[in-house]
Amino acid sequence: MNKKEQLLKIIEVFEATKPKPETELSYENSYQLLVAVILSAQCTDKRVNIITKDFFKTFPSYEKLSLAKHEDVFDKIKSCSYPNNKAKNLIGMAKVLKNEFNGIVPSDIDQLQKMPGVGRKTANVVASVAFGKATMPVDTHVFRVAQRIGIVKTSKTPREVEDQLLKIIPKEKIHDLHHWLILHGRYVCKARKPLCEECKISTFCNYKKSL
Repeated sequence: MNKKEQLLKIIEVFEATKPKPETELSYENSYQLLVAVILSAQCTDKRVNIITKDFFKTFPSYEKLSLAKHEDVFDKIKSCSYPNNKAKNLIGMAKVLKNEFNGIVPSDIDQLQKMPGVGRKTANVVASVAFGKATMPVDTHVFRVAQRIGIVKTSKTPREVEDQLLKIIPKEKIHDLHHWLILHGRYVCKARKPLCEECKISTFCNYKKSL
């Protein structure tokens, strides 16, 4: 069984067990999603959702955020990781969104990355979740799980994993696979102690076979 065949078998299991995977971040529009994804770097979605619930009451729009003082944004997000840098990036993002994109969150990966705090992973998430683009965001979960189960070769960078996955994923499954791998890594294929006995795809997992 080659890697593409292995992946297709895994997708069959994911489709049967969770046919409609979605992000666990709470948002109502592309601006809110962009803020949430920026905050989610090295931070749990659960914590981000707690933060944004109050954050969006104070900064309901990019206009409000673009005019905010650093200390005011920092105060709202101080319970997340790297609040100082993220406060700076959020204000900078809002200003670029206002001045360069007329307040419209772009769907293009390269355009998204022109905003502070928006790297390739964040841009891919926004393009995929907000606009339905066939992009493959690679966060820590996807990076770990894809290599552990063996659907990609051992890689040094998220971009390498992204490129390998895009070569073997059916285009219509890219959006869902991103969520499936994240959720699998978050709740089953955990970093330190993967729950192999509970895993529904263990039959097709190289790591399980090596135990």
